Amino acid sequence: MAGLLAPRPPAMTLEQIFEENAAYVWRVLRRLGVGEADVEDVCQEVFLTVHRKLGTFDGSSALRTWLYSICLRLASEYRRRPHRRREEVAEAVPEQTMAAPQDETLDRRRALDRLDAALDQLDDDKRAVFVLHEIEQVPMAEIAKAAGCPLQTAYSRLRAARAQIEAAMRRHELAAPRAGAARVTEGSSV
Repeated sequence: MAGLLAPRPPAMTLEQIFEENAAYVWRVLRRLGVGEADVEDVCQEVFLTVHRKLGTFDGSSALRTWLYSICLRLASEYRRRPHRRREEVAEAVPEQTMAAPQDETLDRRRALDRLDAALDQLDDDKRAVFVLHEIEQVPMAEIAKAAGCPLQTAYSRLRAARAQIEAAMRRHELAAPRAGAARVTEGSSV
């Protein structure tokens, strides 16, 4: 009987959990729709929740799965909040020195923006499964457990999310040449 019980995970401190998983939590929150300006605050909320509930973590799932479920709930709450722009007052105007953006960096940023826009079109359930599986490479069994759904439902959500993401990317690819052609036409009419 004792062999059937899951072993209690080794005790980890909040500091260890933070050091090993802060970047993961940050990425997950961004892909779950938390705005860049607010991701630091929501990330802090995640680790405050971890601090409060660490004693209840029994190791029945992987630590990252547990963290993901916390991120999922807090990101969902974030998206439902009315958004307010926050301004930070600076004592002096910062110097405007920027290196010229490189093509690769610009292309990567645009691709991430397109992905974020496509992810914003997914409902919460599909988005959660897609982000965990396709971006964070979490096994589907753990995703189903974190999402609280049967494994086949998780696979169904992933299939539907992939179709929506692919359709959104195709729409963007079709729209991009037309937008470029419009700019060339506008410039050549002078």
